Amino acid sequence: MWSGAESGLVRHGGNVAEAMPLGWRGKGMRTRLGCLSHKSDSYNDFTAILPDKPNRALKRLSTEEATRWADSFDVLLSHKYGLAAFRAFLKTEFSEENLEFWLACEDFKKTRSAAKLASKAQRIFEEFIDVQAPREVNIDFQTRELTRRNMQEPSLSCFDQAQGKVHSLMEKDSYPRFLRSKIYTDLLSQTQRRLS
Repeated sequence: MWSGAESGLVRHGGNVAEAMPLGWRGKGMRTRLGCLSHKSDSYNDFTAILPDKPNRALKRLSTEEATRWADSFDVLLSHKYGLAAFRAFLKTEFSEENLEFWLACEDFKKTRSAAKLASKAQRIFEEFIDVQAPREVNIDFQTRELTRRNMQEPSLSCFDQAQGKVHSLMEKDSYPRFLRSKIYTDLLSQTQRRLS
């Protein structure tokens, strides 16, 4: 343990904040930093982000519906509550940018106004594709460069390859972990308990 009054830093052994400015040592900051070290993966985290009020939403969700999410990744994505549960799970893994990009692309494909097409494409590119983008998705160099070239004349299909790569990544990596997650297993348990 060390105190660096001259540097303005104090070490807190074993804490997320190995070193933090002296002014941050209040209880509020410790609480905020503590939530960073707590990787929550619970059913309660899922209910907090449901599109409807949690109790009403869960009454509408049947065990059969929730069980079908395990049939395929696309079944999960097509269900309102499945999408919400998967988003909650990705937040626990700090990888929700993948889903947000995929959803942005789905929305982009519905664009009918030629005037809005270029600006929407630019926003998506700057937010998710560009190197050092605030929510950069994990795609290979070739896909990134192809998408960059597609931006010269944006079309409804300019993100197709990048979206496909991100979909594949989520399907092969995040989706199997979601199906084993506490969020999903707790949700199934809750729907089954309602039946008993």
